[in-house]
Amino acid sequence: MSNSHHETYEPYETYEPDDIYEAYETCAAYGSACPDPVYGGPGAPADTYRPAYEVVHLPGLPRQGAPEPRPEHRPGSRAETRAETRAESRAEARAGSRAGARTGSHRRAARRRRTRHVELPGDVSIRRLLPQALVVAFLAGGTTAFVAKDKAIELSVDGRARTLHTFADDVTELLAEEGVETGAHDVIMPGPDAEITSGDEVAVRYARPVRLTLDGHRRDVWTTARTVAGALRQLGVRQEGAYVSTSRSRRIGREGLALDVRTERTITVMADGRARTVRTNAATVRDAVEEAGITLRGQDTTSVPQASFPRDGQTVTVLRITGGREVRDEPIPFQVRRTEDPDLFRGTEVVEQAGEPGLRRVTYLLRTVNGVRQKPRRVESELVRAPRTQLVKVGTKPRPASVQGADHLDWQGLAACESGGRPDAVDSSGTYGGLYQFDTQTWQALGGRGRPQDAPAAEQTYRAKKLYVRRGASPWPHCGSRLRG
Repeated sequence: MSNSHHETYEPYETYEPDDIYEAYETCAAYGSACPDPVYGGPGAPADTYRPAYEVVHLPGLPRQGAPEPRPEHRPGSRAETRAETRAESRAEARAGSRAGARTGSHRRAARRRRTRHVELPGDVSIRRLLPQALVVAFLAGGTTAFVAKDKAIELSVDGRARTLHTFADDVTELLAEEGVETGAHDVIMPGPDAEITSGDEVAVRYARPVRLTLDGHRRDVWTTARTVAGALRQLGVRQEGAYVSTSRSRRIGREGLALDVRTERTITVMADGRARTVRTNAATVRDAVEEAGITLRGQDTTSVPQASFPRDGQTVTVLRITGGREVRDEPIPFQVRRTEDPDLFRGTEVVEQAGEPGLRRVTYLLRTVNGVRQKPRRVESELVRAPRTQLVKVGTKPRPASVQGADHLDWQGLAACESGGRPDAVDSSGTYGGLYQFDTQTWQALGGRGRPQDAPAAEQTYRAKKLYVRRGASPWPHCGSRLRG
């Protein structure tokens, strides 16, 4: 074995400490002379254990990054060596886990071999510089990844644009990162799932509710336009000549608004034998008629309700109405009430109380439309006199079959001579009536009821037979001879 400080030797490696300080403390514990952990000490053998990444400094070259020795520590002292080593450890920790892993890998590789250390004047170990270089390399790689992920995006929210930087991968992530909340009717361009790259433009347009009444029809719609004019264009509403309930330049807030729009329509008005066509955005038929230069007077009206909404292409006819009232007295028919009477022969009816019609006063409205008289319309009725009911008794007594001593006579010939064979016949004076021209007094004396002309023909013949038995043919001085044939 050589005593030279610069000769390389290969001892048996029965123990390989993980740290240079651990190696120093181990040899000190056994009482042997230990080399300085960094620079080596006087009389100590040269430190041939160096990491593989160390570089030998050449004479005359400046030592970069070598700190000035402090007054209280001589160069190469154990305290200074430990302080410097701790500074290296802190630099390695700041370099990150990956740099530390690479550094540890180099250090373990260095322990597996020993090389000759060349001590040059002014030489400073670069072990203090290498961790800093690793940190710089790590930060440079991290910065490259950082810059690669960063994106410059132009974000426009409801017309307000700004440029921002983001690490978001898609539009949804970007909006969530910026705190932009959207609803079901809002418009997002590009779509929520679209990926974004640097330089892209993302636009969000909020939707606004509009209660639109268009030509009389109401509906609720959504629009992303910010003005009334823009909303009408977006909804496809024809604005030329249209009536709009508010200014077209009015801005629409997020709360929305109610909007009444009447588009321009063509209406034809027929009046006084002439046709007039107008372009109008009127709200009612009456307004459209007035715009056509036609005045409605008195009872004048139109063929469609005047308060209705005028439709495009509609024809409206003006009806000129004149008329008045007429009062008429109209009779009210009386009712007839019949009751059975057992004292009267069957088939005989006697009027006990004559009926009397009532009277009603009715007012009619008379109208003439465009010179044509219309059917009168009853508008009022007043009762002047109530009708009186007629009471009639109806006989139920069985009629006798014959009158002895008179059945063999020609009663049909007598009836033909007296009344022409008519049971209801009445003479010109009104005194005599029936088939055999009875007067009322004689009729009732024979048991008849009421007037003879009101009784059935069979009963009149029966009463005539009874009269013949009593007085013979004398009651019929001119036609009595007919009884004998």
